[in-house]
Amino acid sequence: MLDQVRCWCPYVSPFDPCPPIRVKSYVVPPNLFLSFQPERLPQFSLTEALRRGTLWPALYSPYPAGDKG
Repeated sequence: MLDQVRCWCPYVSPFDPCPPIRVKSYVVPPNLFLSFQPERLPQFSLTEALRRGTLWPALYSPYPAGDKG
């Protein structure tokens, strides 16, 4: 499974009045790495698919446990 979280370090200006955020992160959707649906792709059980929101584990992307607001 590919790492879906990417990080980057933005430029921090010495004249910025706000406290800098040195490292920012974002989530890359897993469907960007799957160009077509291959045959016999593994599947979750039906109850697990409803819980996770997708039938295929390759397309599952959990929400990060960060800021909720």
